Amino acid sequence: MIYFDNAATSWPKPPEVLAAMEHCLREVGANPGRAGHKLALAANRLVDETRKELAALFNIRDPDRIVFGLNATEALNLAIKGLLRPGQHVVTSSMEHNSVTRPLHVLQGRGVEVTKVPCDHTGAIRVEDVAAAIRSDTVAIVMTHASNVTGTIMPVAEIGRLARKKGLHFIVDAAQTAGVLDIDVEAMYIDLLAFPGHKSLFGPPGTGGLYVAGGLELTPLKEGGTGSHSDVPGQPEVLPERYESGTLNTVGLAGLGAGVKFIRREGIEKIRRHEQELTGQFLEGLMKIEGIRVYGPRDAARQAPVVSFAVKNRPAGDIGTILDQKYNIACRAGLHCAPDAHRTLGTFEQKLVRFSFSYFNRPDEVDYALRCLLEIVEKDIPAPEGSSGCGC
Repeated sequence: MIYFDNAATSWPKPPEVLAAMEHCLREVGANPGRAGHKLALAANRLVDETRKELAALFNIRDPDRIVFGLNATEALNLAIKGLLRPGQHVVTSSMEHNSVTRPLHVLQGRGVEVTKVPCDHTGAIRVEDVAAAIRSDTVAIVMTHASNVTGTIMPVAEIGRLARKKGLHFIVDAAQTAGVLDIDVEAMYIDLLAFPGHKSLFGPPGTGGLYVAGGLELTPLKEGGTGSHSDVPGQPEVLPERYESGTLNTVGLAGLGAGVKFIRREGIEKIRRHEQELTGQFLEGLMKIEGIRVYGPRDAARQAPVVSFAVKNRPAGDIGTILDQKYNIACRAGLHCAPDAHRTLGTFEQKLVRFSFSYFNRPDEVDYALRCLLEIVEKDIPAPEGSSGCGC
């Protein structure tokens, strides 16, 4: 199968990711931070090494300010619910993923006020519109770094500078950019950075984390065993233990650490250049096919390696099913867990087909996909019988 669903989970992974996970299971296997024997200490070193690799990638001074969890969704829940209080106001955009909009929706029911700044038809946002939404009771700005629907790259550094000038906390969802774009939490004035391990950082599912800036206190999402400060009745104040109750996914973090090492060895600029070339190749080909409408910037330099499009007036789910069952191409069709983004684009009813590229995709795969799409359009190929024709 040709795999173009990397915005959901990257695949394949670098060989060293698999090797690191196997080594952890075969040679380490113990619980990090819970004992003083050799295997426990080895497991703890493994986790610490992954923190250090991520800290180097994101220019984080203190690796212990990185809190590990299951994914970016859990990290965003910790950031949003741990920070905001009833009576406060937060600013976000109309292109956010449900990992941002749903926690905010819950908090709205508890007295937090939310302003969604409208983005334009390409998914882009203006810094001046964000500035105009700030009020006297605003405490934070929550923003995706790049849309998971259109790939539109947001002006994070400029918005971060605005947040710092106004004395606001800046929360960034890096689900589509960690491992794709250069992220510097200091230069971008990021207070809370949520990242998934399983996407462009090349780690396995069940890994991710949150960077918490120094001096920032969050209410923990959970309480329990931390392996240290066990005499304290409540959660310890020290990071990362304050937000890491329970046994960590050590084998997953071993794989994540290997993935980040791979990125740093290859060079994020080289990875970005390759993915940008594939994105540009696909965009150029799509725009030559009459009957296909592309959404977003339509400029590989202004977007993550994510391209969404509609085929005539056909349901996106039908096109995704045809690509899967007839042509052996994996992509994503539907709302992409971002209904606000589709309302912004005017595609909520029809939905969109999304292709997302990885460092391991090749130009010949893109050429093949373009030929398949041309055939679908020209021959008006129907969805296979029994297909639900839905996209979610």
